[in-house]
Amino acid sequence: MEDKTMIEIKDLKKSFGKNIILDGVNEEVKKGQVICVIGPSGAGKSTFLRCLNLLEEPSAGAVLFEGQNLVEMGAKEVQTVREKMGMVFQGFNLFPNMTVLDNVTLAPIKVKGMDKEQAQKLGHQLLSEVDMDDKADAYPLSLSGGQKQRVAIARALASDPKIIIADEPTGALDAENTEDVLKILDEIAAEGRLVIAVTHSQHVADSGTRIVHLAEGQIDGDERLRPAYPVDKNKGRLTSKPLSFETSLSTAYKHFKFHFARNLLIVAGTAIGLFAVILFSGLGNGVQGYVNKQVNDMVNPRSVIVTQYVKGSDASGGSDSGASQQSMMAELSKGAATFKQSDVQKIKDLSDVTAVQKIYTAANVTITAGKKSTVAQTLTNWNNSSTNSSIKYGHKPGAGEVVLDQNTVAKKLQKGSGKSLIGKTVTLSYTAQNSQGQPVTVKFTAKVAGISSSSVGATYVNTKTLTKAMKDQSVKPNASSLAVTANTMENSKSVAKQINKIKTNHKRVFTANAVSSMISRIETYISLITNILSGVAGISLLVSALMIIVTMYMSVADRTKEIGILRALGESKKDIRRMFIAESLIIGIFSAIVATVIAFVAQAGFNAALSKIATYAFIQITFGNVVTVFVIALIISLLAAWLPARHAAALNPIDALAVD
Repeated sequence: MEDKTMIEIKDLKKSFGKNIILDGVNEEVKKGQVICVIGPSGAGKSTFLRCLNLLEEPSAGAVLFEGQNLVEMGAKEVQTVREKMGMVFQGFNLFPNMTVLDNVTLAPIKVKGMDKEQAQKLGHQLLSEVDMDDKADAYPLSLSGGQKQRVAIARALASDPKIIIADEPTGALDAENTEDVLKILDEIAAEGRLVIAVTHSQHVADSGTRIVHLAEGQIDGDERLRPAYPVDKNKGRLTSKPLSFETSLSTAYKHFKFHFARNLLIVAGTAIGLFAVILFSGLGNGVQGYVNKQVNDMVNPRSVIVTQYVKGSDASGGSDSGASQQSMMAELSKGAATFKQSDVQKIKDLSDVTAVQKIYTAANVTITAGKKSTVAQTLTNWNNSSTNSSIKYGHKPGAGEVVLDQNTVAKKLQKGSGKSLIGKTVTLSYTAQNSQGQPVTVKFTAKVAGISSSSVGATYVNTKTLTKAMKDQSVKPNASSLAVTANTMENSKSVAKQINKIKTNHKRVFTANAVSSMISRIETYISLITNILSGVAGISLLVSALMIIVTMYMSVADRTKEIGILRALGESKKDIRRMFIAESLIIGIFSAIVATVIAFVAQAGFNAALSKIATYAFIQITFGNVVTVFVIALIISLLAAWLPARHAAALNPIDALAVD
């Protein structure tokens, strides 16, 4: 007993301008049949076939599939119906970059949403049914015409369609292969499916269950040759599931490998730009870290150096407002102004201040060790602004001890590093004025406690040792500046602002400079330079993006026919877009991986070479830098793929299928 009507065609018309192809075709077909549409060339057979699944949109009339009019449906609904139809093409239209098994499993995976293992099991089963399972791992180029058509039929069956639409399925085959294909089509109908085939051959038409003759756009003959096969109404069918992005990536990766040489050049070009970004970022990290280390070795970053305010020396009124900042040691060497205990107390009472210590300085101090002497431009008492990290050998000065600067003092008193001076006694002397205003020589001895190494050439002495030597010569110890310590480095700037706002009789009293302000300013300069370098690298990234766009458009042009086949097999516009976007993302990801590997290799090489200048890693690529590069790569890939992907998805399936 025949099943209910599967497809009903009512007054179907199709014309191109004034050229009428179909002129009022009416027909209805049911399952379990092999319906052969025959007629002379130009009769409209292929157009009629394409109108059945709306690959070709009719000019008028209706195409009802199981009672639903496809002409009135939206694109997504038509695509859902198209998934229930398998296509067999005269030219086979197998994908050359895929194996036989991959060609067959394309529909189960991409249209029906099967997992890979299930799809491969089904693929082997279908290939066995068409006697091609032994060629599962072969590529289409190695197959004969008959073998290709068998694979094409297996592919059409893979989505478990209700209808097989075949356009000249034996047109390119010899007599023996033609008989094999006809037998397979008859077996498909015997399974309860509907087969509609277009042919020029009367022999092929006679092998079906029914012949529909088309001439001048109209049906002028309809002959039943034998009864339809019975249909099992209870037989289950595969159901469609949304295509996963993982599947799109898998398909895109296969195409990436197929055009590996071309894609490798794109990856290399993109990787160069990404490499420059990650390397310059790492260089910025390293240089910034090195500068911070040097500053922190020189002075406590929580320190605020306070001197007496001199009108005109700080027109802006604060260290954070663009005031002229000198280095801390220059501030210490001024030595003219003095601080009262009341001044110290005012600053101690400010918020976020943890300590205030007086700084005493002496200029042009002669230091003698044995028979050798040298002059230290500045001698300072060890204070809260000093750091242990500035001491290269030994320790900070205790009572009766001194720390000598390595370059300006120690190396002039002793050959080599000066380390051998530790533990020896040196004599220090300088000229000062006593309480009567007369010049006197302040002279004392101290044991060398350590050797310092900093860019400012600092020599430090214990505070009590220095002040005692002054008092012994009736020289009043006057602090030239104050070392104020904030509770955190971040708060040191606010402390400096508070100090700068202190007034006596409406007049400003102090000038405060936060060490952190100097660090921040240096960091700003380094960031600016790094950003400029990254901007230069960004130009190469722009070129890379253009390369990806060109590559994607070339890929669309190369795969136009493939797009048409995929649309005919049931893929949606969204699936096509995702396929090309996935391919672009693969290029971006590979580019980021290559760039990262090269950057780390370059980091090791550059740091090894620069170690001769300073024992420090000047290039420091962080995890954040790597993540940023991958994000940039993905963004570039997405932006570059968007237009080509939209163009690919918008291609008319019929026009795409017509491309050679």
